[in-house]
This record gives sequence, C-alpha cells and structure tokens, in this order.
Amino acid sequence: MERSDEYFDVLIIGAGISGIGAAYRIHEKNPGLSYTVLERRERIGGTWDLHRYPGIRSDSDIFTLSYPFEPWTRPENVADGQDIREYLVETARKHGIEEHIRFGTRVISADWDSATDTWTVQTETNGEPKSYRGRFLFFGTGYYNYDEPYKPNFPGIDQFTGEVVHPQQWPESLDYAGKRVVVIGSGATAISMIPSLSETAGHVTMLQRSPSYVMTTPRIHPVVQAIRKVLPKRAGNTAVRLYNTIFTVLVYAIARGAPRFSRWIVRSGAKRALPKGYPVDVHFKPKYNPWDQRLCVALDNDIYEAIADGRVDVMTDQIDHIDATGIALRSGERIDADVIITATGIQLQALGGVALSVDGAEVKPQDRFVYKEHMLEDIPNAAWSVGYINASWTLRVDLTARSVAKLLAYMDSHGYTHAYPHLGDKPMPEKPAWNINAGYVQRSGHVLPKSGTHRPWNVRHNYVLDVIDHRFDRIEESMVFGRAHDRAVKSA
Repeated sequence: MERSDEYFDVLIIGAGISGIGAAYRIHEKNPGLSYTVLERRERIGGTWDLHRYPGIRSDSDIFTLSYPFEPWTRPENVADGQDIREYLVETARKHGIEEHIRFGTRVISADWDSATDTWTVQTETNGEPKSYRGRFLFFGTGYYNYDEPYKPNFPGIDQFTGEVVHPQQWPESLDYAGKRVVVIGSGATAISMIPSLSETAGHVTMLQRSPSYVMTTPRIHPVVQAIRKVLPKRAGNTAVRLYNTIFTVLVYAIARGAPRFSRWIVRSGAKRALPKGYPVDVHFKPKYNPWDQRLCVALDNDIYEAIADGRVDVMTDQIDHIDATGIALRSGERIDADVIITATGIQLQALGGVALSVDGAEVKPQDRFVYKEHMLEDIPNAAWSVGYINASWTLRVDLTARSVAKLLAYMDSHGYTHAYPHLGDKPMPEKPAWNINAGYVQRSGHVLPKSGTHRPWNVRHNYVLDVIDHRFDRIEESMVFGRAHDRAVKSA
C-alpha cells in the first residue's frame, strides 16, 4: 500500500535561532534538497517567542548571537527579546525560509526505518495527527522543557492570596503596577527582569539563597560603534563579530585561569555602582568561582541603579514558608508581597522531548555519546543543535548547521542514504556534557547525552578549538556510510 505521508529530504524541528540557521545553511550548500521546518508554536522565534516577561533580552552580545550571513544592523550590543524575534522573522522572510515552516505542528515521535533509510515523524496539529517522512532529521529544539519550568515546592505557596508567576509562563494580563513584587532567584532572568519591573511596580525585592556574579556592560558599546563607524559596512560587521568573540573567549579564559582576579574585578564593579556602605559582600559576592555558573549581565548598571534609587531591595536568605500575604524567612525576617515571581530556572530536556526510536526500538539520548557535539552515537541521519554555555548560542549552532550541510552534500555526492557515528568497542571514559554547576544542570544533567574525554566524542564548549576542528574536519572520521537495501558500509 502506498504511503501518503509528506516527504522531504530534511525535516527541521523548531523555528528558533537553530532551526532558521539550519534551514539557511542546508539550502545554501544543498539547493536541490527539499526541506520543511516543523514548529509547534504559531510564530517564529523559539525561546524569543516563548519568553515574554518584562526586560527579556539576551545575555550574549547580539553581533555574535545574530547569523554571520545576516549581520545585525542596529546599534545595540545587547538586544531585547522582541527585537531578536523580529530579526529572526525578517531573516526567515528575506531568505524564503518562512514559506517552508509548518506552524502549530508539535512533533511527538520519530522512528528510523533501516529498510528505506527514512525517518517517519509523527506530529499533531490542532489535535489532529499527521505524519511526515524524511531522509535527515535536524533538531533545533534547544535544551530545555518549554512546557514545564522548574518550580520548587515552597512550603505554603498555595496559601498565598496574590499572584504567583514563573517567567517562562508569563501572563500578558498580569498587572503589577504599584504593587509589592518579590522575585525569587538571582540568575540571568531575574537580573534582566528586575530593573524593568521596578519602573512600574511599587517596590521590588530580589530574594536569593546565595549571590550570583553580575557583570555590567553597555547596551550600546562605544568600541563596537567606533569599529562600525571607521570600517565599511561588510568589514565592520566582520570586525565587530571578531572583537566580541575574542572578548567573550578572553573573559571566560581569565575567569577560569585567574578566578581570584576575576572575583575582584566583578566585586569592584559592584562596589563602584552601589551606594557607599552597601553590603556588597552579603548580596553580590558568590561563594563559587566565576563561570562555575554562567555570569549574569546587567545593562548600563541598571540593577545597581534601581537598588541605589530605592526601587529594589536585595535579600539573601532562605524561605521558611509562604503565607497569605508574603514570605517568612529562616532568619526571622519577612517580606510582604502582592506578586511572587519564581525565577527559579528551567528543566533540561533532550531533543525537545521527542520520542526517538530506530526500527521500532526506543532510543534514550542519555545512553548515547555525542559525536562532534551534534550527532548521537549509532543514530542515523540525525543532528541536535545546542549552543555554548560560555559564549553566544549562535557561534556553535552555526558551526553545527554548516557541518550538517557539508555532511548532506558529501552523502549526496557519494550516493549514500545513511550516515551515523560509531564508537564501536573502543573504551571511552565519560565526563559531564556541561561543565557548569548551574542548578538546572545539577538537577537534571542525567537527561543529556554522554560526553567522552577525547575528540570527536568530547563536548568541550570551546569555540576556538571547534573552529579549528571545523576548518580541518575529516568527515569520514568514526562515521559509517551506506545505502538502503544493499547496506554497503564505509567507515574510518
């Protein structure tokens, strides 16, 4: 019986930064291949469409967060979430990608058929099932659960008579004007949200168990603007991207190599920005070293200015319980509140929660090693795009998209219909895939695929080494290639 599933050479899941970038790179190098983008939401943007809380912005510079093939043209060095989403929409329209997107399409499962060397992807659109078939599967789904953020069970929170909101599920109807707002948490979300909240709320309190590192940066960077002013447009874009990349790499290298110096730099910045006599070491001196967790970014000292103006208080304490009108702390102090915002983080999720199987047998991503930071051991014709934890997301996802485009071109030129990385019987020590002590990694790092300790199985979060590897990549390394039916195999 002939199948009626729609067929595409490449199925891309997700229309955020990763998916849009993959569509461009794959079509650029393989214009003869058909593709479609399956997007569960009704708009382009991914995380930049999901998150709609006040102050949402990137904590990476926009010149490296934007694509190399579509440079950012506005003056901001750090961009707001809505502007990032609009940039993605414009990019997708300009390059004809938008017409390939199937919105409102939630991917449920994907099964590989070795007899035909194709994936069958089961989806749901408006409650109706629909299936697609494709040769290659690209996951541009990010690394966290869009539906279920991390929500600790604070004692008594059900007794609170005000509103309780998680930033990931921000209601457009929330009215906090003139109200007492408590933000639980001091990570990147809280640091970006609080200054914006304080412009409208009656008062904002940031409640943290322990401090985070907060680095300040200008929204419009004078060095970046000088480079763009002096150089022609194309050269200026390249130079700015290189400058910001080098700066990011150096900050991370110094933080890891000279932690005491880095701690001093961050503390000195906070001390200069905050009022004289402010207890900096209580509220802005973490116990861990810089980049043991991701650094938070404040724009133009905005959170420090809000504190200095009296619009924001910081409390470093632990919650004893929550009652009808506020939060009781273990120290005996109390915070009255009308609105509680639980900026308590995300939950990791591999492959967007899609159930994966090969010839009907379930595949658990956490049981497989990662190959070249984007393919999974013994999983044919599939890639998962995940950005850096210590640099701009796009720096790595663009490398991933280009690598997949190159692999597809290689397969096409040799007549191969399947390709997969194979470790075989080689012993491979394991290490954490993400070398960061963030709460979301400590809670659920076990859901991620495994990292080995040497290439090409080592997940290392090092852009410089990745660029070198990409430049001199041996596409056949530890790979198995073949064709449907005859199962001819090539490996190196």
